[in-house]
Amino acid sequence: MSNRLKLVLAYDGAPFAGWQSQKNGEAVQDHLERALARVTGRKLRLHGAGRTDAGVHALAQVAHVDLPHRSLDEAQWPAAFNASLVPALRVLRCHYVAETFHARFSARGKIYRYRIWNDRILPPFEAGRAWLVAAPLDLEAMREAAGAFVGRHDFASFAANRGQPVPDTRRTVESVRIGLRGRRLTIEVAGDGFLYKMVRLMVGALVRAGRLPGAGGEIRSRLANPGRAFPAARFVAPAAGLILVRVRY
Repeated sequence: MSNRLKLVLAYDGAPFAGWQSQKNGEAVQDHLERALARVTGRKLRLHGAGRTDAGVHALAQVAHVDLPHRSLDEAQWPAAFNASLVPALRVLRCHYVAETFHARFSARGKIYRYRIWNDRILPPFEAGRAWLVAAPLDLEAMREAAGAFVGRHDFASFAANRGQPVPDTRRTVESVRIGLRGRRLTIEVAGDGFLYKMVRLMVGALVRAGRLPGAGGEIRSRLANPGRAFPAARFVAPAAGLILVRVRY
């Protein structure tokens, strides 16, 4: 029987240095591995479905770990983890899975949601959860511009440099849905995978399209010419508005 444990977890990204383990020990991965060590008495490595940046939230991040033995039943693991975790991080459920499962490499896609508060004042309960954009936004122009992202493209112009080369910058975006409820605007992006800061750069371009007439055409130009320099600067939307909604397997 496999001793590989799959975790589904949620976190408020504000207190953490992103997902990936950091020297200061304040990444989500660090907190989970310390909690795991308290239960098992061993230092074990967790593998995540992806590396969310500092400040980015998750409703259903996925990770896995290979345990030395099945010391607890599946139903007991969430409480065992959560007893040692800060309130901003919670393990929602755990399952034993086959050794062929990998949190990252078995993933077929992800869904991200970005939240924008389109008004002059950000309500207190939206602080750290949404990007305040005070200027009026043309929703129809944003939706028209979003269509350019759908399909398989080279997204090199919508990626930041992480300090290491990316062999292939082509990705497939399945959908970009933009909704409005009151002053809260949501942009939900589904795709087979995402480059470093890709969603936040996409959101920045869409907000530019909603503010400046004709700016939506820049998106198609950047996708068609991924290696070209453009006069208009790119804008990375703040991390606080981004949520990893789900990892698809």
